[in-house]
Amino acid sequence: MALTLHDIEQLFAQRGGERYSGEDVTQLEHALQSAKLAEDAGADDALVTAALLHDLGHLLHDLGGTPSMQGIDDIHQYRALPFLRGQFGANVIDPIRLHVDAKRYLCAVQPGYFAALSEDSKRSLALQGGIYTEGQAQSFIGQEGALRAVQLRVWDDMAKVQGLQTPALAHFLQRAARCSLSSTPAGA
Repeated sequence: MALTLHDIEQLFAQRGGERYSGEDVTQLEHALQSAKLAEDAGADDALVTAALLHDLGHLLHDLGGTPSMQGIDDIHQYRALPFLRGQFGANVIDPIRLHVDAKRYLCAVQPGYFAALSEDSKRSLALQGGIYTEGQAQSFIGQEGALRAVQLRVWDDMAKVQGLQTPALAHFLQRAARCSLSSTPAGA
């Protein structure tokens, strides 16, 4: 069953105040900061929406606290997809699905990227398959949506600033409504 935008708003209201795994921000703060960074970079509605919702899987499945400290890969990048597919197309879904692999890619191709990751991101990276080999990195970046996932990943890594001011959730849900499949005119 697809989540409506109202359902997403309610999910953030219920669970958005929870601490974002191993970081000094809440789930909602991380989502809003990610979306703001995308918006500030001039991203389209779909990529701003993907930035807002990329970690929705954490809110849909409660493994408690920081799963990586328990040696668990929560596969959050996949958990939300069945709930978002009826609401959004591939331009939103693909960057969400690929944002963890984008971390593996960036570690392989960008000097200093791994060292700059937070401790929790480093722990989860090991659980998520580790740094890509050169061949894996080339295969990844050739996939549809991979470049957008890399953009999202960079914002994801930066969106952990305690007390950063952002627009409200309603602002970004308006952008999400513009790229929602349910808002597409008939025959379009």
